[in-house]
Amino acid sequence: MDSQQQEKISSDLKFNLDHIKKTLGNSTDIVIREFQAGKNGEFEIAVVYTDGLTDSAGLQEFVLETLMVKIRDVEIDSNVFHSLNWMEALKKESLPVSGITDISDYQKLFLLLLSGDAIILVNGFSKGMAISFRVWADRGVNEPSSQTVVRGPKDGFTETLRKNTALIRRRIKDPNLWLETKQIGTKTQTDVSIMFLKGVANEKIVNEVRERINRINIDAILESGYIEELIQDNQYSPFPTVYNTERPDAVASAILEGRIAILVDGTPFVLIVPALFVHFFQSSEDYYQRADISSFVRLLRYFAFFLALLTPSAYIAVTTFHQEMLPTELLISLAAQREGVPFPAVVEAIMMEATFEILREAGVRMPRAVGSAISIVGALVIGQAAVEAGIVSATMVIVVALTAISSFVSPAFNMAIAARLIRFPLMILAASFGLFGIILGLIVMVLHLNSLRSFGIPYLAPNAPFILQDQADNFIRLPRWAFYRRPRLINQKKLNREDTPIPKPPNS
Repeated sequence: MDSQQQEKISSDLKFNLDHIKKTLGNSTDIVIREFQAGKNGEFEIAVVYTDGLTDSAGLQEFVLETLMVKIRDVEIDSNVFHSLNWMEALKKESLPVSGITDISDYQKLFLLLLSGDAIILVNGFSKGMAISFRVWADRGVNEPSSQTVVRGPKDGFTETLRKNTALIRRRIKDPNLWLETKQIGTKTQTDVSIMFLKGVANEKIVNEVRERINRINIDAILESGYIEELIQDNQYSPFPTVYNTERPDAVASAILEGRIAILVDGTPFVLIVPALFVHFFQSSEDYYQRADISSFVRLLRYFAFFLALLTPSAYIAVTTFHQEMLPTELLISLAAQREGVPFPAVVEAIMMEATFEILREAGVRMPRAVGSAISIVGALVIGQAAVEAGIVSATMVIVVALTAISSFVSPAFNMAIAARLIRFPLMILAASFGLFGIILGLIVMVLHLNSLRSFGIPYLAPNAPFILQDQADNFIRLPRWAFYRRPRLINQKKLNREDTPIPKPPNS
């Protein structure tokens, strides 16, 4: 922060206003309202606020009207006025507003002014007041666009921090739900909050989150992705170690398990730590459907993840090195399709995968009205034309399509991206060594996963290390009455939840 902004506020009102104008470059959205108070109007007062960030109607009704009309006819003794007691009396007896903050330096003045507060400065006082009248246009609470569910709450986070904390507190009405806020970014001064359940969250993990956030020294925080990249454990791993979500119910559930939520003002995506491998295959809807349905769908997600990861490489390995593994009829059919294809299977696969990635990215960046149409038409036209031209085989188009569809099954987008990245090295290993190359790549991947930590917690827990009590919500989900313990590694104090007895039919 500039040294001039760290100076104390002057008792000269004109000097203060000139300094504000000069520092902000006479910005046209900074409104300065000067007037006089007292029975004879001998006392000079100024109200400064940012147009668009401050509720000007509320400011007019509760502050300006009070200062300019209601106390104008009151005779104020000059000796009392020039003491700090007059400012305290004004704050406690005259202003019918809440959220009043004392200001003594320019750094705090500019921070609160540019955050939407109204600043009151009085000539003769080296101290001011900031009144919270923050209001700005926001999107409102809408259904999450990235994590939709068939059954479950439809409200999602917004770009306003206070609305997001309210959505969580609406679900967890516990006084032990603590919220800590810090401003990060020398230029943006973005509010970053951590929210956790005191007595349930592991205090070591909470302290680690605090330390990593306090170590951040950057000029701007514009989205939670900035925080994620600056606090994650492994910077070079394709696998995410910080979970992000738009869903308040998912954050509330994670907090109740003992995890910590990180909220950033200006984004609807909330971070959750620690985030383990199994968390990226769990959806909020798993806990709103019956246990057998949820378990089947969750197993289907794991199966789809391995399809997205291994289908192209398995096709390359079998058609290039291990033709004896295929039935004769299928082998003849594949050979007939590839008869006119001039490229080996690995070149086919890389060409088609790269084409699909381009189409997917184009569909995301195009206007919403035509984005899906471009993706579908482009895939159909290019795929059909490539087969008819003899550039690729029809089976390769099927393999790429199955891979693409499987990658969309994952409820966490960043885990699907990890599968997309690892897919290409596995294809090269399959083209070089066949199935042995795929097995080698999987061994390296598992070793890498075992080496990862998320805020000190092993990434593959509760599978490595194996924790029997946490298997109730791992690959399958047991019925709700079996959830009587929280995850052991994440929470090491208050492991037990409320114990609900197994429901039984009444005796006949």
